[in-house]
Amino acid sequence: MSLLRGVRRFSSAPGRCSSTVRSRPTSLVTWCSCAVGCATFRSLSRVDTALLGALTVCHDPKVIGRPTALPLYLSTATLLRVSAEGASTAIVLAVQARTGHAATAGFLQTAMTLPYILSGPVIGHAMDRVTRPRPFAFALTVAYAIAMGLLLVIAGDSPLVFALMVAAVIGCTEPIVVALTSLLPRFVPTKRLTRAYGLEASSYNLAGIAGPGLAAGFAAWLGGGGAGIPIVACAFLGLLALPLLPFRAPAEGKRAVDPEPSAEDLELSAGGAELSTGGAGSGAGSARAAVDVVIGGLTVLADNRVLRALTVATTLAWLGFGGIAVTAVLLAERIGAEASAGGQMLAAMAVGSLIGSLACARWLSVRHAETVMLAGLFAFGTALGSLALAPSLPWAMLSFLLAGVSEGPVFAATLMLRQRESPPDRLGQVNTTGGSLKIAASAVGAALTGTFADRIGPVGLVLAIAGCQFAGLALGYVILRTQRTSGRVRP
Repeated sequence: MSLLRGVRRFSSAPGRCSSTVRSRPTSLVTWCSCAVGCATFRSLSRVDTALLGALTVCHDPKVIGRPTALPLYLSTATLLRVSAEGASTAIVLAVQARTGHAATAGFLQTAMTLPYILSGPVIGHAMDRVTRPRPFAFALTVAYAIAMGLLLVIAGDSPLVFALMVAAVIGCTEPIVVALTSLLPRFVPTKRLTRAYGLEASSYNLAGIAGPGLAAGFAAWLGGGGAGIPIVACAFLGLLALPLLPFRAPAEGKRAVDPEPSAEDLELSAGGAELSTGGAGSGAGSARAAVDVVIGGLTVLADNRVLRALTVATTLAWLGFGGIAVTAVLLAERIGAEASAGGQMLAAMAVGSLIGSLACARWLSVRHAETVMLAGLFAFGTALGSLALAPSLPWAMLSFLLAGVSEGPVFAATLMLRQRESPPDRLGQVNTTGGSLKIAASAVGAALTGTFADRIGPVGLVLAIAGCQFAGLALGYVILRTQRTSGRVRP
């Protein structure tokens, strides 16, 4: 996920979120959400027009030939992601307005995050195998939208235990927003998948700008209690469009982008066959199947060299990224700006990520995805490290913007590599498992940031965050260049 996890951790930090969130409605976030949103939708529509012709001439019987499929999907997914990305800001603003103690919202955000780690792989596994994904996705989205609306109504006014239970329902259903990505190969032609994944990354980045911006804007207009109105509205608008999406059952055969299966993929498939047949009709087999629902995606990530390198690199990167929101506020105070400037820096980074993702939609090819991922981590770490030398707010804003431009291609390349390397019946599970690992790493990074912030200061924090990017780059490069040993021993 893009800005959501960082904002969640930041808003749960006692003593920092209250003043910053209250001042956010007048910050650059609201302005960016409007200006960039309009420009981005125009860009998306132009790129979608180029894709319509390809969708129309596609004659693969397993690909839906409806020319409006991709634009409709992007609209639906973006609305749902705007709701997910803006939820944290809306909850903090609502709790602050009703109780005067915004830090209480941190408990609600934790309750929304923790179930995601387990529910993500389970929902991804189900999306890979369900023969009718549209009703399944619709049911989960209904539960998500209702729970989100209920939480934003009762947060701060009801007993905390009840609010925590509702927040946990959100955490159990929110992974459907990410799992939708695995459905792209079912209706996008093979030759257009790389561009579609670039647009998909842009969808996340646009939501990262628009979600918090809409919540902040409505809070400035109607007060903190009204911050959740656009968040709930986007969830239900996406819900209404979801039944129109033309999804089919999972296609059998090779993955869409990889022309030939590698030896390690064949080995992995053989391992899966052993798992599915070895325990048939026995209690042990059922237990192993249940475990596979939870850790099957993790097994794929560990057994495939490219996915293993990608996962290690991005998880380490997000270990540092988890503290970026708090670090931005501390850095703003260090350079003589108000604490609210931290929100402006985060908005600049989100705008940069959007620019980078849109560029990938036009120019990135899947054959260069590994190189782009590594180069993007290097550029991301360099841009963040330069913040230690930033003398003023404009320089810091520029560094955050460049960091975002570097992070956008990393995310787009991540989606492409997961699709290329994952078995067709594991793509959804791989996406949600990878997202869960990044969220868990982000939570650890946020905790480490809170622990060491007073000791090392903002300069030490930005250097540590940059160091995580370089560490992920180094380990990812080593794993990619290391040949797998032949003849893996199985129990």
